[in-house]
Amino acid sequence: MRTLLAPALTAVLLAAAGPAAAQSALHSVRVLTPEAATKAAQAALQSCRAAGYQVAVAVVDRFGIAQAMLRDRFAGPHTPQTATDKGWTAVSFRTGTTELAAATQAGQPSSGIRHLPRFVGVGGGVLIEAGGSIVGAVGVSGAPTGAADDACAKAGIAAIRDELEM
Repeated sequence: MRTLLAPALTAVLLAAAGPAAAQSALHSVRVLTPEAATKAAQAALQSCRAAGYQVAVAVVDRFGIAQAMLRDRFAGPHTPQTATDKGWTAVSFRTGTTELAAATQAGQPSSGIRHLPRFVGVGGGVLIEAGGSIVGAVGVSGAPTGAADDACAKAGIAAIRDELEM
């Protein structure tokens, strides 16, 4: 009896799965080219230099892995890792770090997120989006405020905006 029930149950489950069972086991994603990542990093660095800031800039891919990193001559030794972690934080939570800074303040329901390794809850991590998809983020560290880091990151994204498919 048991041997007859198993095939029948399998057939019912497969029929119920319908179109989902026919879907591919693979998924395609869009990623930044190294050239676009480098161009964005250079533009962000130039924007901060023009404002008088010595910073590090990291461009991470959609998975939070650094694709490009630049550190200006006098940027602090902590800035390369902080810039990378700002980009990682933005793509991991699919939200810019300025917004996350507000949402994770002490007393907020999401405040515990601040205790996660690599989480950086200050401005300077800005998502790069193309055609409705997150393709990476720019992280900037070293300007005197998170808002200034954000401005430089946004300048980096603006430099590649025309190259991103919308």
